[in-house]
Order: sequence, then C-alpha cells, then structure tokens
Amino acid sequence: MKALWPIVKREFASYFATPIAYVFVVIFAALAGVFTFQLGHFYERGLADLMPFFQNLPWLFLVLAPAISMRLWAEERRSGSIELLMTLPVTIAEAVIGKWLAGWLFMGLALVATFTLWATVNWLGNPDNGVIAVSYLGAWAMAGVFLAMGAALSALTRNQVIAFILAALGIFIVMTAGTPVVLDAARAVLPQAVVEAISSLSALTHFSAVTRGVLELPDVLYWVSMTVFWLFVNAIIVNLKKAD
Repeated sequence: MKALWPIVKREFASYFATPIAYVFVVIFAALAGVFTFQLGHFYERGLADLMPFFQNLPWLFLVLAPAISMRLWAEERRSGSIELLMTLPVTIAEAVIGKWLAGWLFMGLALVATFTLWATVNWLGNPDNGVIAVSYLGAWAMAGVFLAMGAALSALTRNQVIAFILAALGIFIVMTAGTPVVLDAARAVLPQAVVEAISSLSALTHFSAVTRGVLELPDVLYWVSMTVFWLFVNAIIVNLKKAD
C-alpha cells in the first residue's frame, strides 16, 4: 500500500484545483442550515438539538455523494487516463481505496463546515453533545457507504452525468429499503425472511438508531460491510473495464 497515500493526496488536491469545491462546501453548509432552522422548524420545536439536521442529512447526501463520486472513475475512462494509471506501480486496490478515501475526506470536510450549527445550538441551549458527536460519526460512516457505491457505479460509464444518475438511484434505493411503503409492498409478494433482509439494508434504519445516540455493533457492522462490499465491487468493475 505504498502508493495509497500519494493517490489520496493527489485526488484530494484535485477537488481544490478549481473554486468549485469551495462553492460546493459553502452551498452544502447553507442548505444544512435551511433544513435545520427553516424546513426543520427548529424554533417552533423549542428544543436545542440537531435532530432536524440529521433527519434531513441523508437527503443532502443523495446529491452530495453522487456529485463527488461521479468523476472518480468516469472521468478517468473518458480521458483515457485510466490506462496510464494502470501502467503505474499501483494496484487496483490502492487506486480504488485511494480515490474513495480522498472523496470520503472531502465529504468529512463538508460535514465539518456544518459545525457552526453545533455551536449555534450550544449557544441557544444545552443539547446532548454526546448524541450529536455520535450522530456526526454515523453521518460520516453513511457518507462512506454512499461514496463507495457511487464510485463503483462511476466505474461503469465514461459519462459523468450517467454516473451521477446511477449513484443517486442506487443511494435512493438503499436509503428507502426500510421504509413502510417498500416493506408493505415486499410483504405482499415475498417471504418474511426476505422482507427482513431488505429492511436490514436500509441506511435510514441504521442511521436513525445512531441519531438517538445509540451506537450498536449491528450498525457498525452494517457501515463497514457495506463500504467494503462496494469497494470490492468497484475493484472488480475497474479490472473488467480497464481495457475498454
């Protein structure tokens, strides 16, 4: 893994090659504030916490994660630079993990930009900062899963727009798998064991537990296993497509 960190640094720096990254982070932080204080009815609730922010955060990630992941491999394939990358002393695993890790760090930076919300609720009241801290960790873990999925789907195409749409669709499916509408429809045609399996794949189900300040082993295993699975899929796709 000697080439891992050079890849991470190269990819992370590439986000800031243009002002777009800065604008993106600012817009994300601004939308987080709107979802928290306006759409989340923060003042009407009369509670100094960040529950409205974390309830709406997955939907922000539905746009943020595909926007970051769409270029990871689609651009490499479109420009032909993937052929150069594969000739370097870099393994496919290093390339996949390095690109994903750089994107994950960028998504972490976007989350850091929302810490002003944390400071605001502490100024307005006395929130449970332990719950907020665990919720942020859960949010970053969820971002890692979404980014790994988006990166894998980005490797399927040369077109960044198609990569964005595929990632957004995949993330939406994973998010809503545990919702009552989906589960009720599944119960009508599938055995209960399959329905429970579908429910267990829901990112919202696992994240909602974390936002209550409860960090349990099943949730940790979910975030880790889903991330590893999609990175593995990413590596397989890159290996199959590198000659295209």
